[in-house]
Amino acid sequence: MIVKSRWPPLSWATVVPVLGIVVLGIAWGRDLGVVFVVLVALVLGGTVLAAVHHAEVVAHRVGEPFGSLILAVAVTVIEVALIVTLMISGGPDAASLARDTVFAAVMITANGIVGISLLLGALRYGVTLFNSEGTGAALATVTTLATLSLVLPTFTTSHPGPEFSPAQLTFAALASLALYGLFVFTQTVRHRDFFLPVTSDGGVETEEHTPPPSRQAARISLGILLVALVAVVGLAKVESPAIESAVRAAGFPPSFVGVVIALLVLLPETLAASRAALREQVQISLNLGYGSAMASIGLTIPAIALASVWLDGPLLLGLGPTQMVLLALTVVVSVLTVVPGRATRLQGGVHLVLLAAFLFLAINP
Repeated sequence: MIVKSRWPPLSWATVVPVLGIVVLGIAWGRDLGVVFVVLVALVLGGTVLAAVHHAEVVAHRVGEPFGSLILAVAVTVIEVALIVTLMISGGPDAASLARDTVFAAVMITANGIVGISLLLGALRYGVTLFNSEGTGAALATVTTLATLSLVLPTFTTSHPGPEFSPAQLTFAALASLALYGLFVFTQTVRHRDFFLPVTSDGGVETEEHTPPPSRQAARISLGILLVALVAVVGLAKVESPAIESAVRAAGFPPSFVGVVIALLVLLPETLAASRAALREQVQISLNLGYGSAMASIGLTIPAIALASVWLDGPLLLGLGPTQMVLLALTVVVSVLTVVPGRATRLQGGVHLVLLAAFLFLAINP
């Protein structure tokens, strides 16, 4: 008699996160040589890919837009953990780490993820289609959050420098949570159809082309996803001294560390968004891009505000003139991209050029 196992067969996506935890346990608190730093980087990359795989399994089971929301929140947890950890162990440069990382996340999501998704979708299908109502609402929320949390501190006068006073920081944190909560309610309950993929005739795509995984498979993937995220956070923290040393050795500004953190934590969403675009589901890609930007501000700023109670030193949130110009240009271009509800490879290229400008000016301010 053959007994059928309740568990799915082992695969690389199951083994790699466990390997990541093992490597994390070995490497934590130790000075790593060059060979081990490279090994940790390889395991980190594999764990990120595994996280993407299991997030897509969970997303397929729960459907859109819940799947995009799960991945966005999960990745934001990584971002917050990294920022707080590095601020605790960092020096004077850590005062602006939260601002640098959050702003980098906004630019990478609004220009990088959106641009890559539109370009890939347009290259394969000619014109990409999406719901302008839902995407426009997401863009408006991202713009408001970014202005409240990253632009206003530069102009307030209650506290010297680009910094909020305690009362202002509390208001910004509460407003961010309120806006994010309202958007999640709109996205998942009240107007869920605004965030579903659209068909060529303008209708909403409600059916999956492939059958969803079983409930048990989705639960297993959710558990492995959590393990993978823990491994990613820990391994990225282990790699952070090497990252900071590499940034200094390259002669880049200390603020570029925030860019590297954002690139690391947003890699799962970038891959997931690219895959969705190649499946002609650009709406899912935009949900991931703008949802990640929104979560990055709406959840990170309140968490950092709470952590600042016991963190020493100032918390610099206000953007500089160059950053504000890039943010303003990103918002204007994004509005022109979103309003028609369809885009070509040109719009994708424009967003990617904006991302390239941000990265270049982050290296050479």
